[in-house]
Amino acid sequence: MLLSADLLAARHRSAFLDRMEDGDVALFPGASLATRNHDVDFPFRQESNFWYLTGCPEPEAWLILAKGIDALPEAELFVLPRDRSREIWNGRRLGPEGAREALGFPAARENSEFAAAAGHALAQARRAWVRLGAHAGLDAIVRERLEELRRRVRTGVEPPEVLLDPTPTLGELRLHKAPEELAWMRRAAAVTAEAHLLAMALTAPGRHEYEVEALLDYVFRRNGGDGAGWAYPPIVAGGANACILHYQVNADPLRAGDLLLVDAGAEFGHYACDVTRTWPVSGRFEGPARRLYEIVLAAQEAAIARCRVGVPFSEVHDVAVRTLCEGLIEVGLLRGSLDQVLASGDWRRFYPHNTSHWLGLDVHDAGRYVVDGASRPLEVGMVLTVEPGLYVQPDDDEAPEEFRGIGVRIEDDVHVTGDEPEVLTAAVVKEVEAVEDACAQELEALPSLDSPLPA
Repeated sequence: MLLSADLLAARHRSAFLDRMEDGDVALFPGASLATRNHDVDFPFRQESNFWYLTGCPEPEAWLILAKGIDALPEAELFVLPRDRSREIWNGRRLGPEGAREALGFPAARENSEFAAAAGHALAQARRAWVRLGAHAGLDAIVRERLEELRRRVRTGVEPPEVLLDPTPTLGELRLHKAPEELAWMRRAAAVTAEAHLLAMALTAPGRHEYEVEALLDYVFRRNGGDGAGWAYPPIVAGGANACILHYQVNADPLRAGDLLLVDAGAEFGHYACDVTRTWPVSGRFEGPARRLYEIVLAAQEAAIARCRVGVPFSEVHDVAVRTLCEGLIEVGLLRGSLDQVLASGDWRRFYPHNTSHWLGLDVHDAGRYVVDGASRPLEVGMVLTVEPGLYVQPDDDEAPEEFRGIGVRIEDDVHVTGDEPEVLTAAVVKEVEAVEDACAQELEALPSLDSPLPA
């Protein structure tokens, strides 16, 4: 049976405490509200490490973990106080009692008490786990308290001997996904598949990139995606815009004969999906666009096949690059033998990014890629993207003219198992004929300015 969010967070805290030593204290800040403009805030999204350890959905929260210190509770959460006036304006708050009841914290207080509690905890600690430089408020609290403790050394007070950054340890914990986390990621993948398939059906010459973006947003939210629904702002790039890797304008008209690159994924339970598909605006792959698409698809399939236990992370990229280079030589975009092209690095002109990154609470998730100086081997429970691409810049005078301005990327989310890799996003079609069939589907009419108003 899958654990609830509060029990999963409790298990995560326990796992982190297992890596602490007796006499250790760890301090964690939650996220704050951020101003969008004037008195309007951006939608709140909890800081990922804080969510991992607490499941707390509110801003301005703090966490103290302590191990083997009699005077301190093992885990204490500090949250906004209940305030009837503020809750009428901005929504209900947990308060300390709610934190204990809903989130399972045996100890919880109002966040105004955190600074004093953190100072008291540091005075008891032999080692302190604090990520300095990431949160100005926490930095100030720690610096002030350590300076005070150091001034009192002659009285027998002992400040912490060691400061440790908790981020690498949390990264290693987050890198291996539990069944509950994979369940959220599969849910995000299912909704993302629906959104991409509907977007393929919507696409036609004369529509605009923003219409596709709006459909994606609608599907993500309609199905209950977190916050805005997406794990990152969608990239909807028609024609040469696909050669801008992080294109975000999403405003241009879609033109017959062009490809449309869509990089969009839903977020559920704070866990991300990350998918890219490229499809023809007119509904059929033709000529140079089809040739580049088939090269990228072959590279992606070869790379996914290497997502197995024991394979170095870097090998997934190397396999993709090798397949891309074979195709680039075949179509005349690169010249020379395969070994010459690989050694020269000329392929980076058409493929400037890496093939994979970790995926989880963050789109580019936590966890090291290199361990002991070598690319880390893949292990059961890891989830990574596989996303090769080719981009021929529109002003690349050295490329044959028919290839200029074409950008293709194909991306899936892959769970490393003890057997065959599990492609979490397999429901988003990518074979040429399947994509063309999806583009040919009839899409039920969506509301527009021309739609009659309800009676």
